[in-house]
Amino acid sequence: MTDYPTLTLNDNRALPQLGFGTWQIDDDKAADAVRTALDVGYQMVDTAAIYQNERGVGDGLKDASVFLQTKIWNESQGYDRTLKAADKCLDRLGRDHVDMLLIHWPCPGKDLYVETWKALIELRDLGKAKSIGVSNFRAEDLRRIIDETGVTPALNQIELHPSFQQRELRKLHEELGIITQSWSPLGQGGGMDNPAIKQIAEETGRPASAVILRWHLQHGLSTIPKASSRAHIEANFEALAFSLTDEQMGKIDDLDDKGGRMGPDPSDMD
Repeated sequence: MTDYPTLTLNDNRALPQLGFGTWQIDDDKAADAVRTALDVGYQMVDTAAIYQNERGVGDGLKDASVFLQTKIWNESQGYDRTLKAADKCLDRLGRDHVDMLLIHWPCPGKDLYVETWKALIELRDLGKAKSIGVSNFRAEDLRRIIDETGVTPALNQIELHPSFQQRELRKLHEELGIITQSWSPLGQGGGMDNPAIKQIAEETGRPASAVILRWHLQHGLSTIPKASSRAHIEANFEALAFSLTDEQMGKIDDLDDKGGRMGPDPSDMD
């Protein structure tokens, strides 16, 4: 698709706005899932060391020219360990570089994320990661790595869905020039059962999942929905085929809930 939506990262590289997430897809099924996503038209794929499916993802991609990102897991934090872990990620993926490398969690109790970030800067300078970013970083974590290294992450991948919209953190991202990327963008599927979402799905004639993903896209967010079946992969991809009205966007905005977090709190992850 020549009109595939992209966001411009702070290093001037283009990030495909809608990606294919692979969390909870087994390694032996990842290749087929990725091939299906590519066939449907996705131009970005997200994985992570902890998903234990990088080999399958890499096999599914082969020589495909799509945006690929992976993440350094918590136990690999620290300068030297991160450098070694990144090489292992690349080996499993069958690549000499990834488009985006992220720190998966800040793990504040370990107090190693600054050293880990310095390693990512080195990996970027070596060409092993074209762009570098973080995941699940809080405001204080972002400010610290920027203050101590002078390098701002290209993106922060965070839990974000209609019932947990992270508006304050998104505002900070905008101020700092960081792209917000949403994980669990569908609220682990629960968002699709919301009456407001169902109504908008009826109004637009689109799947509920596509309605939610369209909301992410129109807010300027990058998003990485996971799906295993071709039907769900295609349904999610319909987010690129229509637009929501301001009224429909507002109805979804109204679903925000300060207690809506579904995944771990980054403050508690070590």
